[in-house]
Amino acid sequence: MTMTPEKASWFSEAFNRLVGNVDQVLLGKTFVVRLSFTALLSEGHLLLEDFPGTGKTSLARAMSQTVGGTNSRVQFTPDLLPGDITGVSIFDQRSNTFEFHRGPIFANIVLADEINRASPKTQSALLEVMEEGRVTVDGVSHDVGSPFMVIATQNPIEQAGTYRLPEAQLDRFIMKASIGYPDHASTIRILEGAGTKAHDVTVPEIVSAEQIIEMAALARTVHVDPSINDYVSRLIDATRSATEVRLGASVRGALALVRTAKTLAAANGRHYVIPDDVKALVEPVLSHRLVLDPEAEFDGVTAPSVINQILIETPPPSERQAV
Repeated sequence: MTMTPEKASWFSEAFNRLVGNVDQVLLGKTFVVRLSFTALLSEGHLLLEDFPGTGKTSLARAMSQTVGGTNSRVQFTPDLLPGDITGVSIFDQRSNTFEFHRGPIFANIVLADEINRASPKTQSALLEVMEEGRVTVDGVSHDVGSPFMVIATQNPIEQAGTYRLPEAQLDRFIMKASIGYPDHASTIRILEGAGTKAHDVTVPEIVSAEQIIEMAALARTVHVDPSINDYVSRLIDATRSATEVRLGASVRGALALVRTAKTLAAANGRHYVIPDDVKALVEPVLSHRLVLDPEAEFDGVTAPSVINQILIETPPPSERQAV
């Protein structure tokens, strides 16, 4: 399977149908919805960080309904145990053997709600499955199937009783997005539907889980010119040498930037990546991977501001490189 102009056109049409379906629920937030499906079709995981009541849970629920398959929701609390997520082995007296009972992680789309409220030990239960698509219980590995995506939410306020996600786990989220408050027109439309409870709103299935797998495989075949790889490498190096940054983006971050750029190019109807694809994704893909210097943070420096400056100072390629 190779991406061609004809297949890129089909991919773009299907992608827009997916986005349009979720737009019925998350009004006025097309950009965030596009980012979310870009993460899904790049075979990555999404971290949603925003204030309460902005629609994080509604977005995850609508996405799972749109792509069919199975979905589950785990409310992370301080007393949640790793086995509550992965599953446990229970002894069956009739057969005199241990039987594995699968946890909620065995679903195509898993909503990890308020992930930072669980203990670090429980958070670590997601590390293996987010990276390898399987969980190991009592020395036995169990595949969670495909497609598989974790959509985690956390609030930037109400930090009492929460545990900050470690950098190793943040690095496993292919991108981080914020929904934000709706504009005036969207707010009016939301208020007009105030008589309907949020969990009662459903959207139709647009594609099957099997088609999502096919689209993800097709996105991987999008052409990336060597000049684009060079541009990504220079951007990553710039995050490591920036004076305000204590820890720059990892190689995993560079790979995530290329993978998502491929998907975005296909979503825009192209079978090749251009510098604008990379520019559009640098902030959501890299911002949560940077560890800022404490003095810079005290002075009000943020990861997005550092990335914006890097984009200004790092010129994109102006021509293709000879292979």
